Parts: sequence; structure tokens; C-alpha cells
Amino acid sequence: MFRRYDWLVLIIFIGLAWYSNSSWMEIAASLAGLVCVWLNAKENIWAYPVGIVNLALFFFIFYDVKLYADAALQVIFLVLSLYGWAVWLTKREGHPVRPTRTMTKTEGIFLFAGMVLVTGIWGYGLSAYTDASIPYADALIASMSIFAQFFLSRKVLENWFIWIAVDVLSVGLYLYKGLPLIAFTYFVFLIICIYGLISWKKELKSIHTKQAA
Repeated sequence: MFRRYDWLVLIIFIGLAWYSNSSWMEIAASLAGLVCVWLNAKENIWAYPVGIVNLALFFFIFYDVKLYADAALQVIFLVLSLYGWAVWLTKREGHPVRPTRTMTKTEGIFLFAGMVLVTGIWGYGLSAYTDASIPYADALIASMSIFAQFFLSRKVLENWFIWIAVDVLSVGLYLYKGLPLIAFTYFVFLIICIYGLISWKKELKSIHTKQAA
């Protein structure tokens, strides 16, 4: 779907890396992140090992610019990634990975209540006890990302809606923090997440069609 735009994305990426004097770590983290999200959208299990490399690099980047919630988030993501790696390889029902499903009503309530609670507690903690630059915005993106990764790990379709919201907020945040390369990376994440949503919906529809036949 995006093959014709690969070179354009690469040229913009290289241009931003040169213009912003990005470190090798920022460049490597951004590239690993792009590959990871693309593999997730394609339902490829290699997304998890690539993602672990991405998490390690982003941890050091975010800690250095005092985005402590985002730095801690990488540790949580590591746990959720290992969990997702195992989940995707179980109950495959003849598929390469576990089939996609939709979110239950109980999971929806858990999602809403959890994000409000985690954002409030995390934002207050960052505001009161650290020198975090944008504590509540940082905490909101972090908490949304946790739940998005959790539902991605459980192969739930609606994870993409959460990721899309995270990406939109993240583009603004990282531009504000003077990280244009990472902001651009999150813009590309946004495009890939939209593709992932469309792709997973098609897969889910195909499963329902086969079950009805």
C-alpha cells in the first residue's frame, strides 16, 4: 500500500536527521520503531524482537530530555511486548498468529477507567516529585500507550484507535520538545496505524465470513 512512498519517507527522514543534528541513537530508535509498527500492522511476529531494540533506545532518549513518564513507559512496554509475543503464538487456529478479535464491553470500561486513573496518579506524581516539563500531557500519552500496547498484545482490533490518538498527541509533544525527527517518526506511525486498522478489519471480516460459511 505504501511502497510507492517508501523513498519519499526515507528522504524526509534523512533530511530531518541532518537538519536537526540527530544522534545515532535517535535515528536508530526511530527506524526500529517504524519497522516494528509496520510489522505489527502486517501481523508479523518479528515485530516483537525489533520492538525490544526500539524500546531500549527510546528509554535513554526520553530520560535525557526529562520525559520521565515516556522513559518509564519503555520498561512497561518491554513486559507487555514479552507478553504479546507469547500471546500471538498461542490459540492460532491454523493462522500464523492469533486471530484478531474486537473489544468486549468489560474491556471498554476497564480501558476508560484505567486511563483516567493512571493519567491522574502519574501526572500528579510527575508534577509534584519530578522536574518533568509537561507532566499531565506526558502522563496522558504514557497511560494511553500502555493500554494500546496491552490490547495490541491481546490482538484486539481497537488497539489501533488508541494508537492513532497517541500518535496525534505525540507529534505535537515532540515538536514542542525540539525532537523533529521523532515527531516525524510518530507522524509516519500515524499513517501506519491507520493502515493497521484497515488491514486488521479486513482480516476480522474474513474470519467472520469463513465462520458463517
